[in-house]
Amino acid sequence: MANKNVNEEDSRFEGIHGVHKIKIGDVLIMIVLVLLCLTCVMPFVHLLAKSLSSNTAVLSKSVYFWPKGFNINAYRSLFLDGQMTHAMIYSVELTIIFTILGMVVCTCAAYPLSKKRLKGRGVISILLMLTMYFSAGLIPSYLLMKQLNLLNTMWVLILPLIFSPYNMLIMKSFFQSSIPDSLEESAFLDGATNFTILFRIVLPLSKPIIATLSLFYAVGRWNSYADAKYYITRKALQPIQYILSNMVKSAADSAASLSEAAQVTSTPEVYQAAAVMFATIPIMCIYPFLQKYFVKGVMVGAVKG
Repeated sequence: MANKNVNEEDSRFEGIHGVHKIKIGDVLIMIVLVLLCLTCVMPFVHLLAKSLSSNTAVLSKSVYFWPKGFNINAYRSLFLDGQMTHAMIYSVELTIIFTILGMVVCTCAAYPLSKKRLKGRGVISILLMLTMYFSAGLIPSYLLMKQLNLLNTMWVLILPLIFSPYNMLIMKSFFQSSIPDSLEESAFLDGATNFTILFRIVLPLSKPIIATLSLFYAVGRWNSYADAKYYITRKALQPIQYILSNMVKSAADSAASLSEAAQVTSTPEVYQAAAVMFATIPIMCIYPFLQKYFVKGVMVGAVKG
């Protein structure tokens, strides 16, 4: 008995010693990770500092990672500008609708294709995955949107992209690897239908992958502006990212794009930095709540193809 206690104490001491022991390779990995994090964070900090600095400090190129001559005139101009505030609200609505419809379509495609009882699921999966590699091109797509009377409507930014073969593949892999067939078979024996199993069993157990793919859809739609460039000419239907891209391309005239109601007291460079920060806020507010599901959903969904 005494020998057993001594062995347990020795193993416990060795475990604690192993935790505190840091190798040179671990230090190098941590340094690399810190540098990679800084490459992502520092540009964001630099923009924040510029957006809160005075025009003189920004024009003299003396602002790096801390505001100089603190002022919020650029943000005041943003909120006074009807175009920017409308574009922000419109982009949020667009992203929410796009994410909801995208998840509905993705789930309706992934769940049946994950079941062996579906005949021809291999052929259907191949046909759906081919859309990842081949497309008709921009001109045929534009002509199709025109024939469908979708040009200059909100739906031209939603309907063509709500089905994502990549997201469908991830969700399909998650269903196959995480939802046991025996669970559904027992539900069938109790008289449950396919829709009952999907809504009461499968989806409640799939919160990590739902959160992960919802974040994919939301970030993808929020950052996209190319389709608005091709299909939208009305300013009221232009998302905020498209307006930001125009501001970056015409830096000298960016302040002139404000409405007359806005009192512009900032240089274009300061106003651009404030606009980028303004457009980043919604995603920053959403991501912390989904972060705990993000890694888990991606890892579990990638276990089995």
